[in-house]
Order: sequence, then structure tokens, then C-alpha cells
Amino acid sequence: MGFWKRVGRQRWAQVAIGVTAAEYLRLVSLTSRTVVEPRAVYDNLMREMPIIIAMWHGQHLMVPFLRKPEHRFKTLISRHRDGEINAVVAERFGIGTIRGSGDHGGEFQRKGAVGAFRTMLSALEDGYSISLTADVPKVARVAGAGIVMLAQLSGRPIYPFAIANSRRIEMNSWDKSAVPLPFGRMAAVLGTPIAVGAADDLETARRAVETGLNAATERAYALADGQAGAHRG
Repeated sequence: MGFWKRVGRQRWAQVAIGVTAAEYLRLVSLTSRTVVEPRAVYDNLMREMPIIIAMWHGQHLMVPFLRKPEHRFKTLISRHRDGEINAVVAERFGIGTIRGSGDHGGEFQRKGAVGAFRTMLSALEDGYSISLTADVPKVARVAGAGIVMLAQLSGRPIYPFAIANSRRIEMNSWDKSAVPLPFGRMAAVLGTPIAVGAADDLETARRAVETGLNAATERAYALADGQAGAHRG
């Protein structure tokens, strides 16, 4: 194991990286001009809470800055080493964390997905909204079934959500992640809610989440880049 990998496994290093990342993201938020669509988004959300916020991987970094103080949120974070850093960031912004995986198929039990799923159901019952990435890990822009199962069993709606920054570094990673930069325009788009009834077909609902997230992502990038008709993959 290399030196930096050994350091990265140390709790003190994970906390230091998490705190640094959180304060950098705070700088980005403070120096960005924010556009939120639809304009009445907060009024709509307060009437519907608790809700399930769905995002694509790589678009979660700026989400804490769209949360109002009265919003009670918990977020699903993996048990991986990188997840430890993400947990530090989330907790620094007052967001509760649920550790485990969302949708890993055959690895469901090993990754702790069952326990995490039950914890998310309990959190929704207790009035907490849940945010989580919807795509199957290592497969970008393909929604898994876990999030629609959560909506079906809890009776809470799924809201597709996307954030884009006009100034960004686009990473060559599986999740098409982008690192936001300060002094730009940040666009946040909340899509049409998706309800999953007890008798609804899960595959149909899964495709609806996928379509909603792609539409929100395209719109967010168009707003951020000032190109209303722009298309993003």
C-alpha cells in the first residue's frame, strides 16, 4: 500500500480533508450567483416534506447550500474511504448521515444496503427528508431500483434534482463529476415529483426517475451556461 493510501485511511486525515473541502465549497457558494428553478421551489417542498431527493453521482457537492435551516435532511453515504470524507462534509453543514449503499445488485447484503434502506424508511417516518444518488454505482446515468422501492414503501414522492456551475472542472470519471469553481453562476433545478404507488410497476417508475434526472441535469447546465437550449449528456 502506498504512502498516500495509508494516510488516507487515517481518521485525522479524513477529517482534515473533509473540513477543507467543506470550507472550499462554502467559498464557492458565497461567491456564486445562484439561480433556482422553479422559483416557488421552497414553498412547494415545505408542503410535501418529508420527500426523497434524487441526484446523479457527481452532482451532490453543492446541495447543502440549497437547504434551508428548517429543512430536516439525512443523506445516504457509502462506507467506502471516500464516504468518510463526504460524511465529514455533510455533518459540517448540519446534515445527518446514513451509511451504506443504495443499489448494488448481488452485493446488496455485503455493502450494508439492507440496513441503510431500513434506516432511510425510519427517517422518513420520523419526518426527515432523504437525499441520495439514484444511479447504480460505476454506471453513470442509469437509475437503480432502490430509490423507487424506497418511495413505494414510504409513500413519499421522489424529486429529481440537479445542480450545475458555470465555472467548473469536468473530471474524467465514471460519474461525470464536475468540481465547481468560485465566482460563477450556480443553477439548481428541481424536477416534477414522481409518486410510486403500492401497485405501480417499479421498472416504469425507475425509468421515470431516470428521465426526470436527465431533464433536470440538462436544464441546470443550460441555465448555468446561459444557453437555454443547450444539451448535456
